[in-house]
Amino acid sequence: MCGIVGYAGHRQAVEVVVEGLTRLEYRGYDSAGVAVVADGTLACEKRAGKLTNLVEALAGNPPLPGHVGVGHTRWATHGPPTDPNAHPHRDCGGRLAVVHNGIIENYAALRAEIAADGHKLMSETDSEVVAHLLETEMAGGQDGSGDGPLAAAMRRVCRRLEGAFTLVAVDTRDPGAVVGARRSSPLVIGRGHGENFLASDVAAFIAYTRRAVELGQDQVAEIRADSVAVTTFAGAPAEVTEYQVNWDVSAAEKAGYDYFMLKEIAEQPRAVADTLLGRIGSDGQLALDEMRLPAGELREIDKIIVVACGTAYHAGLIAKYAIEHWCGIPCEVELASEFRYRDPILTRTTLVIAISQSGETMDTLMAVRHARQQRSRVLAVCNVNGSSIPRECDAVLYTRAGPEVAVASTKAFLTQLVGCYLVALYLAQLRGAKFGDEVHAVLGELSQIPAAVDTVLETMEPVRQLARDLVGERCVLFLGRHVGFPVALEGALKLKELAYMHAEGFAAGELKHGPIALIENGLPVVVVVPSPEGQRVLHDKIISNIQEIRARGAMVIAIAEQGDRQVKEFADALIEVPQVPTLMQPLVTTVPLQVFACELATARGHDVDQPRNLAKSVTVE
Repeated sequence: MCGIVGYAGHRQAVEVVVEGLTRLEYRGYDSAGVAVVADGTLACEKRAGKLTNLVEALAGNPPLPGHVGVGHTRWATHGPPTDPNAHPHRDCGGRLAVVHNGIIENYAALRAEIAADGHKLMSETDSEVVAHLLETEMAGGQDGSGDGPLAAAMRRVCRRLEGAFTLVAVDTRDPGAVVGARRSSPLVIGRGHGENFLASDVAAFIAYTRRAVELGQDQVAEIRADSVAVTTFAGAPAEVTEYQVNWDVSAAEKAGYDYFMLKEIAEQPRAVADTLLGRIGSDGQLALDEMRLPAGELREIDKIIVVACGTAYHAGLIAKYAIEHWCGIPCEVELASEFRYRDPILTRTTLVIAISQSGETMDTLMAVRHARQQRSRVLAVCNVNGSSIPRECDAVLYTRAGPEVAVASTKAFLTQLVGCYLVALYLAQLRGAKFGDEVHAVLGELSQIPAAVDTVLETMEPVRQLARDLVGERCVLFLGRHVGFPVALEGALKLKELAYMHAEGFAAGELKHGPIALIENGLPVVVVVPSPEGQRVLHDKIISNIQEIRARGAMVIAIAEQGDRQVKEFADALIEVPQVPTLMQPLVTTVPLQVFACELATARGHDVDQPRNLAKSVTVE
């Protein structure tokens, strides 16, 4: 989950690295540090806390000179966020520095080994062992591959490590090189003119180049100012794929908003429109971005399992309704973190759909690998081109949300929903469950969603005021039915993430089966109301639920379709959204809940972009 930057080129490395870390701080903000190689020496500075602490420390000391360096912003796993536990970590001689993302599972045995050999460890992290292992390997010579000694040492060390990791290192004994390695953790190369980059996300170097290179599983990359070399852990040359990043640096900046989250909420109409753009091929058929499966195999699919975590899991819960309704295929939705541990029944006729914004979510990646080991087909719905999950799947639909920097997901969630709808329509088209004109009719309805989301965003001031009025509340409950139930779960999650308050989402029909015991006088309850036109039976039932909670003194906040006169009578606060087809309601009803959580958290004085204890991309299990 940590942010990593490596640089070799003609600029001052510390400036490039710190700028990159600024763009990656969403990946972790417990501590930060930089190391620069120059004139046979290694200069290092690191501080606990947010990146501003490191920037202030650098400003108070002479600048670190040099054109080769690494940097890191940390989300703590082993050891609390302190100065000694901050990265980079150095060897005993102070000539080598390493930054690390992930978890080294056999670090305890390695730590005991290097301590017995006389190495002095200065931190509580699993990461520091790599610096000392590299120190030992650097003293042992090359492995005969003909490249620099640091890359050779890195390969030998990686072959001893267990777990998921990205490692980037510099060494005064190989002063022009920055060496990186990855296993089940993100690392990408940026190719410039007279300069090259390594980073855990392309956002780190997008100000300098849009040329990126995918680094594969169990590969080592050595960058210098004028060269890039990639090998396997065994030392064999590796083939790599270069691609062009299709967004620029302005897309990762706040554009005048106080928070990235506010900007990303506002970008949702465009993100949804971009995700829908150009999906019909020259043959008039809906197409995915990448398809490596014969159509005949997809026609044989008899079960679909959606795997995801957090907000993406809620997208999957909604996708289930569309998949079963449009395709007629049984669909299950699983938390990726639980999936492979319960011995799921998977066959060649099972399709696993993996949803991940980053494409690096470790729980989801491991679920994908388990499914493939069981010979199931796997399709990814992902936002990041070239990330691990899409590369390891049989088919991909990219969501085109653009960079999402705020930790709490907003535009990625809406585009995941649209992406899942497109996958469902694609399967329905392929299997003959829907005719071409029916698919085009649904796409026409989806094309109206950006305007509907725009309408919602234009009417959010009362929602913001409501959030400010409830700033002192300790708990909020959320209720929904049908596709409104996952929306309730997502609304509760946003409030937990941002406002640090107790919030729970329930299926409204379950109210009488226990949760009604939580209802008390003045308790805010948000109710996602089904359409009185499209879901009359469920609408009437949820009105009954509202009456039940009002009878016990709760404050009812209803999110309802414009023109729903019946619900007005029972709502203490009414949030109206445009009328859209039933399956598309989450695309408009979720938006007020994002705004509500963001405003309430802001009123409480929280940093909504970087909520405590969280990181954007969860790259450890």
